[in-house]
Amino acid sequence: MPQAHSVTDPPPANAAPPAHDRSDTELRYLLLAAQREGARAMSAQLRRLNLTPAQAEILLVLSQRAPLTLAEVGRLIVCENHSPSRIVDTLVKRGLLYREPGQIDRRVIYLQLSPQGEELLPELQQIDAAVDAIAAEQLSAQEKEVMIGALHKIIAGSPSAATMAQRFPR
Repeated sequence: MPQAHSVTDPPPANAAPPAHDRSDTELRYLLLAAQREGARAMSAQLRRLNLTPAQAEILLVLSQRAPLTLAEVGRLIVCENHSPSRIVDTLVKRGLLYREPGQIDRRVIYLQLSPQGEELLPELQQIDAAVDAIAAEQLSAQEKEVMIGALHKIIAGSPSAATMAQRFPR
Protein backbone atom coordinates (compact mmCIF):
# COMPACT_ATOMS: atom_id res chain seq x y z
CA MET A 1 0.00 0.00 0.00
CA PRO A 2 1.45 3.46 -0.94
CA GLN A 3 2.51 5.66 1.92
CA ALA A 4 0.21 8.66 2.58
CA HIS A 5 1.72 12.16 2.43
CA SER A 6 0.66 15.07 4.57
CA VAL A 7 -0.16 18.45 3.05
CA THR A 8 3.17 19.82 4.30
CA ASP A 9 5.29 17.06 2.74
CA PRO A 10 7.21 18.14 -0.35
CA PRO A 11 5.85 16.69 -3.59
CA PRO A 12 7.57 13.59 -4.93
CA ALA A 13 10.70 14.36 -6.97
CA ASN A 14 9.09 13.12 -10.18
CA ALA A 15 5.90 15.20 -9.74
CA ALA A 16 5.23 17.80 -12.44
CA PRO A 17 4.88 21.37 -11.19
CA PRO A 18 1.36 22.84 -11.24
CA ALA A 19 0.32 24.23 -14.65
CA HIS A 20 0.39 27.87 -13.50
CA ASP A 21 4.00 27.46 -12.32
CA ARG A 22 4.99 26.03 -15.71
CA SER A 23 3.45 28.91 -17.61
CA ASP A 24 5.09 31.48 -15.32
CA THR A 25 8.41 29.73 -15.78
CA GLU A 26 7.84 29.39 -19.51
CA LEU A 27 7.08 33.13 -19.76
CA ARG A 28 10.26 33.99 -17.86
CA TYR A 29 12.38 31.82 -20.13
CA LEU A 30 10.65 33.08 -23.27
CA LEU A 31 11.47 36.65 -22.22
CA LEU A 32 15.09 35.64 -21.60
CA ALA A 33 15.26 33.77 -24.91
CA ALA A 34 13.79 36.71 -26.84
CA GLN A 35 16.27 39.07 -25.18
CA ARG A 36 19.14 36.70 -25.99
CA GLU A 37 18.09 36.39 -29.63
CA GLY A 38 17.79 40.17 -29.94
CA ALA A 39 21.23 40.60 -28.38
CA ARG A 40 22.71 37.98 -30.71
CA ALA A 41 21.22 39.67 -33.76
CA MET A 42 22.42 43.09 -32.61
CA SER A 43 25.90 41.79 -31.73
CA ALA A 44 26.26 40.09 -35.10
CA GLN A 45 25.32 43.31 -36.92
CA LEU A 46 27.59 45.47 -34.75
CA ARG A 47 30.63 43.22 -35.08
CA ARG A 48 31.69 44.91 -38.32
CA LEU A 49 31.76 48.25 -36.46
CA ASN A 50 33.65 46.72 -33.53
CA LEU A 51 30.90 47.82 -31.12
CA THR A 52 28.96 46.06 -28.40
CA PRO A 53 25.19 46.54 -27.99
CA ALA A 54 25.82 48.67 -24.87
CA GLN A 55 28.28 50.89 -26.75
CA ALA A 56 25.85 51.25 -29.64
CA GLU A 57 23.02 52.15 -27.27
CA ILE A 58 25.11 54.92 -25.70
CA LEU A 59 26.02 56.32 -29.13
CA LEU A 60 22.37 56.24 -30.20
CA VAL A 61 21.17 57.91 -26.99
CA LEU A 62 23.77 60.65 -27.34
CA SER A 63 22.85 61.14 -31.00
CA GLN A 64 19.31 61.96 -29.88
CA ARG A 65 19.91 63.86 -26.65
CA ALA A 66 23.50 65.13 -26.34
CA PRO A 67 25.04 66.80 -24.53
CA LEU A 68 24.45 64.62 -21.47
CA THR A 69 26.37 63.98 -18.28
CA LEU A 70 27.51 60.46 -17.47
CA ALA A 71 24.74 60.20 -14.84
CA GLU A 72 22.12 61.27 -17.40
CA VAL A 73 23.38 58.66 -19.86
CA GLY A 74 23.22 56.05 -17.09
CA ARG A 75 19.56 56.88 -16.45
CA LEU A 76 18.66 56.44 -20.12
CA ILE A 77 20.36 53.20 -21.11
CA VAL A 78 18.90 49.73 -20.75
CA CYS A 79 21.84 47.53 -21.82
CA GLU A 80 24.01 48.32 -18.80
CA ASN A 81 22.98 47.90 -15.15
CA HIS A 82 25.65 50.01 -13.56
CA SER A 83 27.32 53.28 -14.31
CA PRO A 84 28.37 53.29 -17.95
CA SER A 85 31.72 54.91 -17.10
CA ARG A 86 33.88 52.04 -18.42
CA ILE A 87 31.90 51.87 -21.65
CA VAL A 88 32.13 55.65 -22.06
CA ASP A 89 35.89 55.53 -21.35
CA THR A 90 36.28 52.96 -24.12
CA LEU A 91 34.25 55.08 -26.55
CA VAL A 92 36.33 58.16 -25.67
CA LYS A 93 39.60 56.21 -26.18
CA ARG A 94 38.31 55.05 -29.57
CA GLY A 95 37.60 58.66 -30.50
CA LEU A 96 33.83 58.17 -30.85
CA LEU A 97 32.90 60.45 -27.94
CA TYR A 98 34.45 63.41 -26.26
CA ARG A 99 34.04 65.00 -22.88
CA GLU A 100 33.47 68.71 -22.54
CA PRO A 101 33.30 70.79 -19.36
CA GLY A 102 30.05 72.67 -18.78
CA GLN A 103 30.01 76.33 -19.68
CA ILE A 104 28.36 77.43 -16.42
CA ASP A 105 29.90 74.88 -14.05
CA ARG A 106 33.26 73.63 -15.33
CA ARG A 107 33.10 70.71 -12.88
CA VAL A 108 30.19 69.20 -14.82
CA ILE A 109 31.39 67.11 -17.74
CA TYR A 110 29.17 66.58 -20.76
CA LEU A 111 29.44 63.78 -23.29
CA GLN A 112 28.98 64.31 -27.00
CA LEU A 113 29.60 62.37 -30.17
CA SER A 114 32.86 63.19 -31.88
CA PRO A 115 32.92 63.69 -35.65
CA GLN A 116 34.11 60.07 -35.92
CA GLY A 117 31.16 58.94 -33.78
CA GLU A 118 28.76 60.95 -35.93
CA GLU A 119 30.16 59.26 -39.05
CA LEU A 120 29.03 55.89 -37.61
CA LEU A 121 25.45 57.05 -37.02
CA PRO A 122 23.91 56.25 -40.41
CA GLU A 123 25.20 52.68 -40.30
CA LEU A 124 24.38 52.34 -36.60
CA GLN A 125 20.82 53.56 -37.18
CA GLN A 126 20.48 51.15 -40.10
CA ILE A 127 21.58 48.25 -37.87
CA ASP A 128 19.18 49.35 -35.13
CA ALA A 129 16.32 49.46 -37.64
CA ALA A 130 17.26 46.04 -39.07
CA VAL A 131 17.15 44.46 -35.61
CA ASP A 132 13.83 46.21 -34.88
CA ALA A 133 12.48 44.80 -38.14
CA ILE A 134 12.84 41.26 -36.80
CA ALA A 135 9.93 41.87 -34.41
CA ALA A 136 8.06 43.96 -36.97
CA GLU A 137 8.10 41.04 -39.41
CA GLN A 138 6.82 38.58 -36.81
CA LEU A 139 4.20 40.62 -34.95
CA SER A 140 1.24 42.74 -35.96
CA ALA A 141 0.96 46.28 -34.62
CA GLN A 142 -1.75 45.07 -32.22
CA GLU A 143 0.43 42.19 -30.96
CA LYS A 144 3.31 44.60 -30.35
CA GLU A 145 1.07 46.96 -28.36
CA VAL A 146 -0.24 44.07 -26.26
CA MET A 147 3.31 42.88 -25.56
CA ILE A 148 4.54 46.37 -24.77
CA GLY A 149 1.67 46.88 -22.34
CA ALA A 150 2.25 43.51 -20.68
CA LEU A 151 6.00 44.08 -20.35
CA HIS A 152 5.40 47.52 -18.84
CA LYS A 153 3.20 45.80 -16.23
CA ILE A 154 5.92 43.25 -15.48
CA ILE A 155 8.58 45.91 -14.84
CA ALA A 156 6.25 48.43 -13.13
CA GLY A 157 7.84 50.05 -10.11
CA SER A 158 11.35 48.87 -10.97
CA PRO A 159 14.41 50.95 -11.87
CA SER A 160 14.02 49.60 -15.42
CA ALA A 161 10.51 51.05 -15.57
CA ALA A 162 11.90 54.48 -14.71
CA THR A 163 14.56 54.12 -17.41
CA MET A 164 12.00 53.09 -19.99
CA ALA A 165 9.69 55.98 -19.04
CA GLN A 166 12.51 58.48 -19.52
CA ARG A 167 13.77 56.93 -22.72
CA PHE A 168 10.40 56.14 -24.33
CA PRO A 169 7.78 58.50 -22.88
CA ARG A 170 4.22 57.37 -23.62
